[in-house]
Amino acid sequence: MALQDARDQVDNAFRRDDPRGLSFENAFGGATSAFRRKYTRDLTGYDLAITGVPFDQAVTHRPGTRFGPRAIREASTLQPFDPPYYWDYSPLDELAVADFGDLGFDYAKVAEFPEALRQHIRGILGQGAGCISMGGDHYVSFPILQAHAEVHGPLSLIQFDAHSDTWPDDDMTRIDHGTMFYKAVKTGVIDPATSVQVGIRTVNPDTLGVTTIDARAVHEAAPGEVAARIKAVVGDRPTYLTFDIDCLDPAFAPGTGTPVWGGLSSGQVAAILRDLAGINLVGGDVVEVSPPYDTTGATAIAGAHIVMELMCLWGWTRRK
Repeated sequence: MALQDARDQVDNAFRRDDPRGLSFENAFGGATSAFRRKYTRDLTGYDLAITGVPFDQAVTHRPGTRFGPRAIREASTLQPFDPPYYWDYSPLDELAVADFGDLGFDYAKVAEFPEALRQHIRGILGQGAGCISMGGDHYVSFPILQAHAEVHGPLSLIQFDAHSDTWPDDDMTRIDHGTMFYKAVKTGVIDPATSVQVGIRTVNPDTLGVTTIDARAVHEAAPGEVAARIKAVVGDRPTYLTFDIDCLDPAFAPGTGTPVWGGLSSGQVAAILRDLAGINLVGGDVVEVSPPYDTTGATAIAGAHIVMELMCLWGWTRRK
């Protein structure tokens, strides 16, 4: 296959027959799906599903992350032509990947949202497929983690973020994008002793025992050193990786609700994620992409690349 196949390939989101393989339809045309994968809710024969969670309930400053999944899908159309550069591995060739579509929910019944999302993720995992999610504000990680923990038990968490999101909140019914990891620790969903936060650069007096590699520590170390520190913390335990796009400096990702200067560069993140190969990744997400605040599309492009890296990490330990 080559680029001339664009003459015949179009609307692979609905028409592709083989769930594996690169895609060469024109990036500017055709029905948009994640990496030109086929939309399906039947995951028979599929290894991995990508799903969107278009939800923003209570961001700190700028709303709009409900549009994140749509923007990431559009940005991802730039990537299915080639294997990812830094990897000796091509997830679109080796994995059968589906676009599972978005979570549907009643936006006027916010209290019902967490259970709707848990059921949505259970519907993926229950079919034997892995899951990578696109948010949405960062609260969405909590119900997703709960669904994964039902399968794997307490998880190790790798969190790329500007904020620790472990501020105290003992009301488990509150839907808050800044306290969900406090709840995840307190309810036993994640194990803080084997979890790590990367890129932190806001004050929180209690991280509940989670290891912190703050932004300055990342800047002062080589990416491989940072990855080695992360791997030493999580070991070979079942691990979930969540990537809040505001981990990146606003120069690289201005389209987010809570931008904080002094963050990581896209180059640093690309190298660190590649060097995490071998972790026992059972799931992951990218969140907080808010396209209304970035007319360039750079934030969504970063989000799409992170989804690709998550696919690589998930598939790396499952190579045939």
